[in-house]
Amino acid sequence: MKNNNSNKSHNHFFAKFLKEIFFYSRVILTALIIAFAVNNYIAVNAKVPTGSMETTVMTGDRIIINRLAYISEPPKRGDIISFYFPDNEKKNLLKRIIALPYETIEGKDGIIYINGEPLEEDFTSVVFQEDFGPYTVPEDCYFVMGDNRNNSFDSRYWIHKFVPFDSIVGKAEFSYFPTFKILN
Repeated sequence: MKNNNSNKSHNHFFAKFLKEIFFYSRVILTALIIAFAVNNYIAVNAKVPTGSMETTVMTGDRIIINRLAYISEPPKRGDIISFYFPDNEKKNLLKRIIALPYETIEGKDGIIYINGEPLEEDFTSVVFQEDFGPYTVPEDCYFVMGDNRNNSFDSRYWIHKFVPFDSIVGKAEFSYFPTFKILN
């Protein structure tokens, strides 16, 4: 008689245990699906690997990139974007848009010119050392530069000078570590 009650108790414990495992498995699976969807379709959490965007974004900063930023409006001059490097699409870079489609960009004597007019920049005070251009930006492409102009491998030096719209991952919205800072 005791054996029968012992088996029922054991079976009850086992059923309860399986029910708990099933419940937590569903919670974990749901969390993984949501994390996958957010990371692949909505936002990217990234760590800045180089100093090319200093002093705006520092090496080691953690940033959030908005994948949906350009669904309803095109990129603008001054936006900081994450994109696949045109010379090696396995690499992901972070730079600022300086010239837009159909614009001609040139750098002379430390001044950037867009269509012959000096560009007023409020995001960097770094004066670049080397002249470049003129380059005319093709349709659906962008010319990008790092804010740390003398320590940035950017459009000025690439084989494929322009970032195609289709290569843009998203717009860097804010840095959250080690300090919070709105980027655009």
